[in-house]
Amino acid sequence: MARIIPLSEGSFTVDATKRFIPYNPAQDTMQQRTSGSLLVEIQPFLVITAHDYILLDTGLGFRYPNGVLQIHQHLIDNGINPMEITKVLMSHLHKDHSGGVSSTDPVTGQRELTFPHATYYVNRHEMEYALENDGKSYLAEDVAILQQKDNVIFTEGDGTIDDYITYEVTGAHCPYHQTFLIDDDGEKLFFGGDEAPQVSYMKRRFAAKYDYDGKRGMELRQQFIQRGQKDNWTFLYYHDTKVPYNKF
Repeated sequence: MARIIPLSEGSFTVDATKRFIPYNPAQDTMQQRTSGSLLVEIQPFLVITAHDYILLDTGLGFRYPNGVLQIHQHLIDNGINPMEITKVLMSHLHKDHSGGVSSTDPVTGQRELTFPHATYYVNRHEMEYALENDGKSYLAEDVAILQQKDNVIFTEGDGTIDDYITYEVTGAHCPYHQTFLIDDDGEKLFFGGDEAPQVSYMKRRFAAKYDYDGKRGMELRQQFIQRGQKDNWTFLYYHDTKVPYNKF
């Protein structure tokens, strides 16, 4: 049976500048933040299957004051050596999902992949789109290294990884967004990235204004629920630390 480990990085506010500022509900209020700020929770996942240690998206890439990467520390806190990660599945390359793809060593200044022994899976067109649109939502400096490494597989369209992970290009949140379905001996885990970011999005019909195609996103969420009910999926929510995963 697969083991699901949410790797919550906490809550943040983000405004038009697309900067992610830590938010502590016990101390902070939204009134203190700039007008139009949104409250966002960030939560990559580790899924341990019979075959792999799979990381689903990579978080913001922040470090603790002692220099340790948050995502590395969260894995260590759960008894996992970060070097054990075998696959990194990227839904898309917005910086809140891909900041932890690579990191710059604070001593040497050298940038390397954060999980050097893993195989990264990234949509080829999403990679190109991220570099072309370097700026607020995408940070080319975090992801450009993917094109230089031989442990990166660039996917195109829909497909299968090792006969038990399927990926589909959904293209609602951003043009080349992809989702993943892990089938571990009949146990199905669905990671929708920002097409299915939190449980509240699944329960109400609305078109998100910040999506590339909000209407498609709304339709996709309904389709995911129907497919999930039929095949008993467990949904993993990247932006929902209160309900990390559930079934419908």
